[in-house]
Amino acid sequence: MLRLIRTRRRGGFTLIEIMVVILIIGVLLAIAFPVFGKARDTARTKTCIRNLREISDAKEQYTMEARKKEGDAVSFANLVPTYLRKTPECPAGGTYDIQPAGENPTCTIEGHEL
Repeated sequence: MLRLIRTRRRGGFTLIEIMVVILIIGVLLAIAFPVFGKARDTARTKTCIRNLREISDAKEQYTMEARKKEGDAVSFANLVPTYLRKTPECPAGGTYDIQPAGENPTCTIEGHEL
C-alpha cells in the first residue's frame, strides 16, 4: 500500500524570486534614466530656441514700428511688456543677448541658437 503524503505549500515568493524581480527592475531603470535625461535636455533646447524666435519676432515688430535701422540698439526694456509679456529665461540657465536690430538674438548656452 502506498501512502500519499500531502505536503502543505505555503503561498508567497521565495527570496530568489524577489531578488530576480528587483534585478529586472534595476536593469530597466538603468536603461530608462539616460533616456529621460536626454529627453529633458532636448526639451530645454527646444524651449530656448522657441524663446529666441519669440524675441526675434518681437524685436522685428518693435524695429518696424519704431522705424529703427539695422544696427540700432534694442533692449528688453523696449520689448517688455508691449511685444513680450515678460522677459524670457533660458530653461537651461543661459542668458539671452538681444543683439542690435537686424541680427538674431543669442543664448550663452552652446547649441541654443536660431
